[in-house]
Amino acid sequence: MPRDELPSLLLLPFPPDPLSRSLLNTAYRPSITAALSRLKRPNGASKLTVAVECPILHGQFLRSKTLSWTEAQALVAGIYTIISVVSAQLGIGTEIDGGPNSVDATVVLIDHNRNKRFTEDFRPAIETNNTTVIDLATFASAYHPWNYIFHVRSEVGLQFYQTYLKLAEGRQTLLQEQLIPVEGGITMNVVPQGNIPRPTPARTPGVPVVCLGGTFDYLHPGHKLLLTAAALLLKVPRKDDANMQPCTYIIGITGDELLRNKKYAEFVQSWETRARNVILFLSRILELSERGWKDTQQPQRVEERDGDVKAWFRDGTILVHCVRIQDPFGPTITVENVDALVVSGETRSGGKAVNDKRAEQGWKTLEVFEVDVLDAEDVLEEKERTKTEENFSAKISSSAIRQQRALARPGTKI
Repeated sequence: MPRDELPSLLLLPFPPDPLSRSLLNTAYRPSITAALSRLKRPNGASKLTVAVECPILHGQFLRSKTLSWTEAQALVAGIYTIISVVSAQLGIGTEIDGGPNSVDATVVLIDHNRNKRFTEDFRPAIETNNTTVIDLATFASAYHPWNYIFHVRSEVGLQFYQTYLKLAEGRQTLLQEQLIPVEGGITMNVVPQGNIPRPTPARTPGVPVVCLGGTFDYLHPGHKLLLTAAALLLKVPRKDDANMQPCTYIIGITGDELLRNKKYAEFVQSWETRARNVILFLSRILELSERGWKDTQQPQRVEERDGDVKAWFRDGTILVHCVRIQDPFGPTITVENVDALVVSGETRSGGKAVNDKRAEQGWKTLEVFEVDVLDAEDVLEEKERTKTEENFSAKISSSAIRQQRALARPGTKI
């Protein structure tokens, strides 16, 4: 693979405390802007993995880790918001296979404590737990090679970068031109008034079966947030358990028939393309291999039928099942064994409708998790708002992306 077709890496140090969009913007926007500016190419698309250092997992033992889903998805949402805002300002496409001047970004949370030290004889390797979140040693072992590695020019940024390079040693021969320092923002850690500790965020136990639905046309940052947030709920089993059953991630993808009346319907991607892009994106956060991108461009095992795609990740411990849906409910009312449903603000009412229908059938209701929205207003100053907000919507709206595709076709009437 030519080097400019490889993903690049942006290492972001520990996020601000407390976690808010405005503080995230202050801390991370300069670095994200520098990386996206460098990767914008008029003759092709680029890929960027944004790795965020955060001690997100709790628990003494490897197989009994927990996390705060609310905080984790809020962090991912905040970063995708900044990526979308910066892309809007720089004229960068954000969707998968976006073509020239696009950067396909993926946010990956890395469970790492900045105070952790590794001994000289430590040998990094892939080591998974009962969640989909990985630690820095596993990330260094499975994510490689890179086109560029961007690191923040600050004390904590340099510490994170040096630790990563030590763990990644021997995975790739890097030229000096590939190692790019970028400016960091101001990371604020606000001490609570009266030094009273903040309440500990509620821990979210993982579940065996998670479900969500969507169209996933021109897969963009809003979709990436939804898919990542749902993956954070999975309870991943041990691969060496004799009775191992994979955790299951069911994704209902709207069938082509239901989309014929969409605006610019002729530019809607086929169901097969949309399912492929969902699997491709999830492979970046779920698949792990010592061989790096040689294996993780696609799942290790895939089964495809008409309107039905199954893909297995992490030695068969995670099953992603994409199914075609022809009604608002999809598999939530045809598959009884589902534990959680993930929705967005736009589909909140659908969660209640699903549970009403399941209750009618005598099935258990699902725990419903709602992801944050991507909102430019949270990170823009007043003087930036009008034009950036218009362009921002085009980065997180499939219909706006279809309109852009229509405008690019000669002779198309809008």
